[in-house]
Amino acid sequence: MSGNKESSDGGWRKFMWNSEKGEFLGRTGCSWFKIFMFYLIFYGCLAGIFIGTIQALLLTLSNYKPTYQDRVAPPGLSHTPRSDKSEISFKMSDNSTFKKYVDSMNELLLKYDEDRQTAQGKYESCGENPDTYKEQGGLEEGSGQRTSCRFLRKWLGDCSGLTDNTYGFKEGKPCLIVKLNRIVFFRPKGPSNNSTLPEALQGKSYNNLIPVYCKNKRPEDASKIGEIKYFGFGGGFPLQYYPYYGKQLHPNYLQPLVAIQFTNLTIGEDLRIDCRVFGDNIAYSEKDRYMGRFDVKITVNS
Repeated sequence: MSGNKESSDGGWRKFMWNSEKGEFLGRTGCSWFKIFMFYLIFYGCLAGIFIGTIQALLLTLSNYKPTYQDRVAPPGLSHTPRSDKSEISFKMSDNSTFKKYVDSMNELLLKYDEDRQTAQGKYESCGENPDTYKEQGGLEEGSGQRTSCRFLRKWLGDCSGLTDNTYGFKEGKPCLIVKLNRIVFFRPKGPSNNSTLPEALQGKSYNNLIPVYCKNKRPEDASKIGEIKYFGFGGGFPLQYYPYYGKQLHPNYLQPLVAIQFTNLTIGEDLRIDCRVFGDNIAYSEKDRYMGRFDVKITVNS
C-alpha cells in the first residue's frame, strides 16, 4: 500500500515538473512558447475580425439620424399621465388617489417653465399662431446645434398647473397632456380634406396645424362624457415646431403640447375615451394603442 502511494505521489510530482526532460505539466518550455504564440495569434485574428466588422458597420451609420426606426411607426400619440392598462381612476375627495398623476404632469411641464427658456441661441420665439415648418438646414450640414421654438406652459390654460396645481383632478375635471413622439426629420402634414375629419372639426381651417380630437369610444358613453376643452395652439400641433433634428443637433427641443380637459364626466362611471390626431401622413392601427391615437379609461369617484 505504501509503495503504491509513493509511486502515485512521485508520478504526480513528475508530471508537474520533470527535471530529467525539463518539462512542466508535460510540455517543454519550447512547446509552451509555441502553443502560447498560436493562441495569441488565433485570438488576435478573431479580435481583429470583430473590430473590423464593427468599424465597417459604424461607417454605414449616421451620427444624426437613425438608420432604422423600428419602434412605433411615425408618429405615435401619447398622453400624460399614463398608468397601467391606460386606466385613470381617482377620488376627488382623496388627494392621495391622484397624487401620482399630478406628479407625472409636474415632471413633464417643468421644462416648459418660462424662466427655463431664456437662453439666447438655444430658444427663440416662433409666434403664438400656427405657422409653417421651421427649416434649419439638413441633418448632415454641420451648422451646429439648432434653436428650439419656445413653448410656454401658460398656453395650456386651465391645464397648465399654474392656476390649479391639481390639474382639475380635485374638481373631477381631469386634464391630459398629449404629444406626438419625436421622429427625427419627420414633417407631419395637416389634413387636406376636411371631409375625412370628425363632424365636430369640419368647417374649420387647419392650415399649419395637426388637430387632436377626443370622443367616446363606446356608443353608450356618448351622453356621459360632457364637454371636452382643448388648450394650446387651437387644439393641435403647429408645424413650426417641426422638423426635429435629433438629440445631438436639437438638445433643447421642446415638443408642442395639447392639453385636454374633461369638464363634465359622469361620476362613478368607467368611461372609455378615444383620442386621435389627424394628418395626411398619419396612420392608425387598432393593434397598436399609440399609433396615431390612444384610448384611455377614466373613472371619477366622489
